[in-house]
Amino acid sequence: MIAYHDREWGRAVRDDRTLFEFLILEGAQAGLSWETVLNKRERYREVFKNFEIVRVAKFTSADVERLLQDAGIIRNRAKILAAIGNAKTVLEVQREFGSFAKYVWAFVDGKPIVRRPRGMGDVPATSPAGDAFSKDLKARGFKFVGPTIMYAFMQAVGMVDDHIATCFRAKKAK
Repeated sequence: MIAYHDREWGRAVRDDRTLFEFLILEGAQAGLSWETVLNKRERYREVFKNFEIVRVAKFTSADVERLLQDAGIIRNRAKILAAIGNAKTVLEVQREFGSFAKYVWAFVDGKPIVRRPRGMGDVPATSPAGDAFSKDLKARGFKFVGPTIMYAFMQAVGMVDDHIATCFRAKKAK
């Protein structure tokens, strides 16, 4: 968790494949700990074809059954089906906006929202931007994209910088 925080969490991601990866992983995390998901991340990368959106969008019912038997991932049918459906919907968004990143980053006007909470208790679980993002994703047919999940996604991919004020990453960002 420390290495993930120090090297990855909160850094701006503008690559469609990586944004899709976080979309799937954040959805898989629903009801579980982020540590659980991180521990399974490498296996997710293997079975979800390194999160290549076009490849995941082509998964079949046989792929769903195969994934449900894989103890290296979270074996939840709804989450697996959501990952495949979300891949198809990302492709639609790419056609409409030119890239998934362009669509995603529009919810923060293309630049990170920087906050400096004093402590972990001051970090919100949702935000107006996250709520709007979630609502739009749901309207487009995305699954496992509730406001709390999407705020965590926004933090993870650097759309929101919620590093607490005393964190070395907050100090570097100044």
